[in-house]
Amino acid sequence: MNTVTRRFRALPIRSRLALLVAAAVAFAVAAVSVSCWFIVQGKLYGQVDDDLRKASIRMPGQLQDALDNCTETPYGTGLFRNSYSQLVQEDGTVCILQDSPATVKVNQADKDKIKDGNTHDLYFRNGAARDGTDVRVLIRPLGATTTATGESGPNVGLVVAVSLKSTQETLNDLALLLLLVSGVGVIGAGAAGLAVARAGLRPVDKLTEAVEHVARTEDLNVRIPVEDDSEDEVARLSRSFNSMTSALASSRDLQQQLIADAGHELRTPLTSLRTNIELLTRSEETGRPLPEADRKALLASVKAQMTELAALIGDLQELSRPDTDQQSGKAQVIALHDTVESALRRARLRGPELTITADVRPWYVRAEPSALERAVVNILDNAVKFSPEGGTIEVVLNDGVLTVRDHGSGIPADELPHVFDRFWRSPSARALPGSGLGLSIVARTVQQSGGEVTLSPAQGGGTAVTVRLPGAPTPPPEVP
Repeated sequence: MNTVTRRFRALPIRSRLALLVAAAVAFAVAAVSVSCWFIVQGKLYGQVDDDLRKASIRMPGQLQDALDNCTETPYGTGLFRNSYSQLVQEDGTVCILQDSPATVKVNQADKDKIKDGNTHDLYFRNGAARDGTDVRVLIRPLGATTTATGESGPNVGLVVAVSLKSTQETLNDLALLLLLVSGVGVIGAGAAGLAVARAGLRPVDKLTEAVEHVARTEDLNVRIPVEDDSEDEVARLSRSFNSMTSALASSRDLQQQLIADAGHELRTPLTSLRTNIELLTRSEETGRPLPEADRKALLASVKAQMTELAALIGDLQELSRPDTDQQSGKAQVIALHDTVESALRRARLRGPELTITADVRPWYVRAEPSALERAVVNILDNAVKFSPEGGTIEVVLNDGVLTVRDHGSGIPADELPHVFDRFWRSPSARALPGSGLGLSIVARTVQQSGGEVTLSPAQGGGTAVTVRLPGAPTPPPEVP
């Protein structure tokens, strides 16, 4: 059975569908044919039984003579033509009533019925004559006979039979006809199933060709045409394939764009580093050392560029992480107010000349701790970077809404739609340190935590960053 199953599964889908359809039709046709054959058989046997019943009613007046001159040799009474007719005594003695070709074989069950003498019952069975002919037999008990002296004799019964040759020929012809019709039906069903399978799987063939084309050429712009109002399984599969290729194409474009942008951003600090290192190397090789002040400035520039490269690489690593950290078990309940306080301490160290006010109230969220802290630090770093000397930064955390407002020059309205794009930097800020990835990391982290972030001009000048995160003012109870 396992071998048959494996071979069946190894067949193409078209062949499997055709075989299944043919098998289903074969089962249905077989059931109908067998039922039809048995129904016709019952009808034919019922008609034969009716003929036998009518024949048994025509009781001849010579029954007593037949008993008195009992013989198994036909003697030509002319009664019951085309049938076998005889009287049978309870001891099995047979008395022929007509010119029968032969007598009908009597079994013990027939003798028992005749001996019982129940004249109201008729008994039918299939049997055989002594000449080998298959017959349908009727046994009709007649009760006790009367002898010539007036005494009661043994019980006798009338046995009438007709040949089943014509009936069996009819049934055999019917069986052959049903077999032929069934064979034609099964073959036709298999052919129809194969045609239907080909027509039904044509969209699957197109889908297969498209997948093979993508695998062969890596062309993700392939789309399978789908009717808008079609909702069958193939249409849904085609739409899913189109969505998948669109997502893959978009992901590849974003990846290529990220690589191009990263290469562009890395080129500047690397070029500056190479220039500074070449100056230091040349001064050592020529034996003409640089002035101490210039040397210190050059080393400070190298250190700053290394720091910028390290920050850029860290940002790229953060953006390259999969978007499934929230589902991978890294997310946990953390105190957002503690994270904000930690970021505020770092911001005050980076902008000692600034005034940073904070109104932070308890709020607990579910997020990845290090990613959320990095996002808050990036927001405060931007506020420090764009605040004027001696300016003020206002930080408020209330009911899960974190607002960071600076009093800098602000962002033009036409640049607001791009602030969360990767590597995007305002023309006015390109001279300042940074990679243009900070706000992208903020948007990604907040979205992963189920929140939203917006950036808008603040009333009176400056910029306000608003972060909304779902949570509660108290931590959830611990699960025992």
